[in-house]
Amino acid sequence: MSQEFKFTVSDPEGMHARPAGLLVAKALEYDSSIIVDYEGKAVDAKRIFGVMGLGVKQGDEVTVKVEGSDEAKAAAEFERFLKGNL
Repeated sequence: MSQEFKFTVSDPEGMHARPAGLLVAKALEYDSSIIVDYEGKAVDAKRIFGVMGLGVKQGDEVTVKVEGSDEAKAAAEFERFLKGNL
């Protein structure tokens, strides 16, 4: 089973280097796999170049999928992190 949620980026700069770095650092705290999907392109949230390569801008919606041993905790905390930082 996996957890999934949608998130709309509100940061005026979108998912550029600084927030992408924070996102990757947060994702690395969990054992679960965290995938960010944008317009059909899915990347590992633990890889900075993948996240930055999505080209997500302010107002864009991404889908986040979390799967693994700590997925419930990871999904809840990661969603809270995104709302506070992006």
